[in-house]
Amino acid sequence: MNRLIILLVFFGICVIPKSWAQETIRAEERISGLFPGLSFPRFAQQIESQTSYKFYFSKEDVADLIVNISAKDNTIRQVLDGVFDGKDLKYSIDEKNRIFITKGKALDTSLPLDFFTQVSELEKDSILRQSDINRAFSRNKLYVIGKADNSGKTEAVLRGKVTGLETGNPVFGAVIFEKINYTRAIANQDGQFEIKLPIGRHTIFIQNLGGFVEQRQISLQGDGVLDVAIEENIISLSEVTISSEKMTNISRPEMGVQKLNMETMRQIPAILGEVDIIRSILTLPGVQTVGEASVGFNVRGGAADQNLILFNHATIYNPSHLFGLFSAFNPDLVESVDLYKAGIPVQYGGRLSSVLDVHAKYGNDEKITVRGGIGLLTGRISVEGPVGEKTTFALGARSTYSDWLLDILEENTDFKDGRANFYDLNLNVSHKLNDKNIIRLNTYGSNDSFGFDRDTTFMYQNRSINLGWTHYFSDRLEGEFVAGRDNYQFDIEGRDNPTNSYDFGFGIKQDFFKANFSYEYDLRHTFTFGLNTIRYGLNPGFIQPAGPESIVIPEEVNPEQALETSIYIGDNFEVTDEFSINFGMRYAVYNYLGPNTVREYKPGLPISPPNLVGETTFNSGQTIKTYNGPEFRISARYSLNNISSIKAGYNTNRQFIHLLTNNAAIAPTDIWKLSDPNIRPQWGDQVSIGYYRNIKVDKYEFSVEAYHRNMRNLIDFRSGATLILNNAIEQSVLRTDGRAYGAEFLLRKNTGKLNGWISYTYSRSLLRTAQDEMAEKINGGEWYPNNFDQPHNAVLVGNYALSKRFSTSINANYSTGRPITLPVAKFNYGGSERVYFSDRNAYRIPDYFRIDFSINIEGNHKVRKLAHSSWSIGVYNLLGRRNPYSVYFTPVNGVLQGYQLSIFAEPIPFITYNFRI
Repeated sequence: MNRLIILLVFFGICVIPKSWAQETIRAEERISGLFPGLSFPRFAQQIESQTSYKFYFSKEDVADLIVNISAKDNTIRQVLDGVFDGKDLKYSIDEKNRIFITKGKALDTSLPLDFFTQVSELEKDSILRQSDINRAFSRNKLYVIGKADNSGKTEAVLRGKVTGLETGNPVFGAVIFEKINYTRAIANQDGQFEIKLPIGRHTIFIQNLGGFVEQRQISLQGDGVLDVAIEENIISLSEVTISSEKMTNISRPEMGVQKLNMETMRQIPAILGEVDIIRSILTLPGVQTVGEASVGFNVRGGAADQNLILFNHATIYNPSHLFGLFSAFNPDLVESVDLYKAGIPVQYGGRLSSVLDVHAKYGNDEKITVRGGIGLLTGRISVEGPVGEKTTFALGARSTYSDWLLDILEENTDFKDGRANFYDLNLNVSHKLNDKNIIRLNTYGSNDSFGFDRDTTFMYQNRSINLGWTHYFSDRLEGEFVAGRDNYQFDIEGRDNPTNSYDFGFGIKQDFFKANFSYEYDLRHTFTFGLNTIRYGLNPGFIQPAGPESIVIPEEVNPEQALETSIYIGDNFEVTDEFSINFGMRYAVYNYLGPNTVREYKPGLPISPPNLVGETTFNSGQTIKTYNGPEFRISARYSLNNISSIKAGYNTNRQFIHLLTNNAAIAPTDIWKLSDPNIRPQWGDQVSIGYYRNIKVDKYEFSVEAYHRNMRNLIDFRSGATLILNNAIEQSVLRTDGRAYGAEFLLRKNTGKLNGWISYTYSRSLLRTAQDEMAEKINGGEWYPNNFDQPHNAVLVGNYALSKRFSTSINANYSTGRPITLPVAKFNYGGSERVYFSDRNAYRIPDYFRIDFSINIEGNHKVRKLAHSSWSIGVYNLLGRRNPYSVYFTPVNGVLQGYQLSIFAEPIPFITYNFRI
């Protein structure tokens, strides 16, 4: 007995401390190192090479995750807490140092106490679906998977899909577990899993996030498929989009890239209470507009027509409704927005200044969801959800139902007592053929109709449809093929009196095809390459009599056709952990096509009627003029440490289509013009440099970017130019050079009850008549401000969460007044009084300042209720400031009288009810 006691004491002294020491060493395993701008798979590889930890995750879950962190003697939990801070990713660590990464909720790596002994309590009927076997198997039946062969393989791959027993929805995060070899896999967002096991007999357990467990007895002969249906538990989550972009501003090589999700845009006070895509990007540095109720936007000194606006591949020529009060995008159908101001990816082309890529929803794959909103002026509704197991859809509509707003506008505006209405419709469908092929259909249509009096009606519309096919050639190579048609047109109906009644119109359509490829060569190289082609068809304008009594003479400008084709290749090259570069080249070829008649002028002389020498007629499809050339895209990033980096970039662009307008903003009656032998394509380049830093563990984000742009072959207009129904438009325009430069500052607070950002932009945009232009020289050939040159622009966006249900938002805007040309003197000539005007754009209208305020009220957080609702209440132009849109002069009793036009001269209250069913 004494010997037994001595033996036990000896065992306690020798073995237990040793075991305790091993656990302590394991618990205290530390990590040190710098991990700047690494993809998550590469980060995981580095951790695995340094420690005993092993990572398990789905590539899709971490595809966009970039790791920027430094560790010094930290535990794995401290490191992962920093990596996943603010992201919708969770981790679990089991007793064997295996780390499981999942979305939404961490996996429970512990098994129930009776998991291995009380199997009988888990025996419940379920539905197991296997591609070549009928449904309704009992859980203890032996399933033979795969076919035996003589290859000598000792292992096989079991694939399958886990779905809900009642709903049939994929069960994301389900754990597939084999207890003998302790092998696990995790189902991805589509419920799919893949697990490698020794050939032979196994018991497979399937556990969902709620702890429900199923089992299957299998005989694994070779690679095969096993689909399982399991009981579900319902987890209610707040509908919050969590941004994972905190560190990407430091890690990605591209410059001038701004990304907004819908949750961020919902917090910005919007006119009349509706989330607005265009108004949201106007809060970002480097993005400006010429004033309220204006269409389009200006990026880094570029004109509104120099922005490529895409909506699920469709080109939107007029991105607004109701004079610019609303954007053309239904917010309930928008997933996210990407704005490229510099470092434009090589797959985009055709515009000089920027790309606004709006990504629309294709619907969730879980259940039918209805969303909508009712405001003082507009109403909207959308429906999304699954159709079967492989198809999802998103359908939305929006419209106006009142003209009350126009009645409260400034008395002296032409909007007073007007009428206006619009609608837009969206339908997006996604169908998964199999694991390697997805088909997507995108359709969009909008229509606007308004009038300033009873006799004239203005109408314009966008129509788009395209079909896309995504094919995964392998784990590394992906291809996307899209073909479609975009159409934009406007019409004016004049019904002043029967003898002068007319119909006027313009139209543009484009047929396009895109083939875009992405190839992950290795962890350091990702190649993009492809081909884009666009066939343009323009009707530059027509007028015709309306009714038998009209004496209006029919007239039509010659239609135009052109073909623009480009090929491109680019490489995102991670040279070292600190240094990466994104470079590529795009080669564009533009053909101006017949049928058409082209005017020829004497070389070396101004393009004007006296110098016209003849005309040449071309047949249909015949090439009239070809322009071509390369476009270069280069951007680089160097990480100073894990919280800061510097970047530089250079890019060139070509633009073959021009907007003919005398306005600073896009107007419904503006006309587009293709490049031809007499009007050359626009060309521009941009060089930029920036510094980026995250402060206090990514709580604050700071950046500053400086840029300089050169532009050639821009269009300005001669004095007294006629733009409408002009078959010889080249005689009314001037070739112009442009330059723009500036600096952009952004300070953003990402977390906490109080969040938002402050941005300031200093920018100049100048024009000068081209030195070799033989016609008139504007301002004597000197540089002069562009119509939208606004040197100073500052924006404050702030959000404060009073509670989980109540929050407030404020939006303050300041900008320098835009340039104008004023009458400065009068004189007598030929017996009549004349007005002498200043140099072009020598003066400015008063500066612009506006504050908006809103209160957002969420409904109660009960899970089981018919609808989840929210209210948005606020005031646009809280101070009621009479911000000038323009200044104009009209003779009154022989005296030239000046007037200031203000669109919203009073505070505009709004209230909107939003719901989700």
